[in-house]
Order: sequence, then structure tokens, then C-alpha cells
Amino acid sequence: MTTTPDAATDEARIRALIDQRSQALRRKDARGVIAGQAEDFVLYSLAPPLRDQGEGTAGLEGWFATWRGPIGYELRDLAVTVGGDVAFCHGLARLTGTKLDGETADVWFRITFGLRRAAEGWTITHEHESVPFYMDGSLRAAVDLKP
Repeated sequence: MTTTPDAATDEARIRALIDQRSQALRRKDARGVIAGQAEDFVLYSLAPPLRDQGEGTAGLEGWFATWRGPIGYELRDLAVTVGGDVAFCHGLARLTGTKLDGETADVWFRITFGLRRAAEGWTITHEHESVPFYMDGSLRAAVDLKP
């Protein structure tokens, strides 16, 4: 949602920040992934633990090391809403690739970012990833859904 010229500029800057983060993820560049994060960044990821408070690059580097070759990562239908010094984005993300054990991944999930304007520009303060689960009593993650 963009309502003013300043909001349009802010939206463009936010989209550029998220695109840089996405490119870094595809390159397996942990420093690049966290470069746009605020000091008080909080992550609610698909993987445990329930909450990660930005422990640096070690966790990402360990996760990147479990993939053979590049990681596919795309965002679709990313909506950006800017209001003063805060913004949020939501959309769908797709993760693809091959793990070291030969298992292939191709999963769509939901993603939300919360951002805050700081002296150095926009920073990501919050990231939330999730997959729905089947409500049939199995509690099985619905990783077979596609947009």
C-alpha cells in the first residue's frame, strides 16, 4: 500500500533490502542475509527453536552447509505497507534445492517481515515463516501446497 511519494520511496527501499537478503540467501552468504537486520532482530523460523533472537551467522552457516549446490529462493505476492517509521511485508516464499543426503526440497511457505526506520535506513526487526498444518488430527505440516 503506497499513498504518498515518500511512502513510494520507502516501499522501493524496503523491497530492495528484502531483495538483497533473498540474493544473499541464494548465494549462501550468511553475512549478507543478516546485513539488513536490526540489533534487536527476532526470527520465528520454520526450524527450531520457537524463537531465535539473531544469534549471528553461525546458525545460517551450519544450515547452508547442509545443501548441495545453490539454494533456490523466491518471494511471490510480497505486499509492503509503510506507516511512518514502521512497515510490514507479507507474502509467499519458495525454497528449493538438494540436501547433501540427496533429498530434494520444494516447499512454499508464508513469510512476514516487520521493519523499522533507523538512522542508517530501514532494518528488518522481525521475520516470521510458517506452513499451515492439516486440521485432520494428524497435525501434519501441509508442505505440499502450491499457490
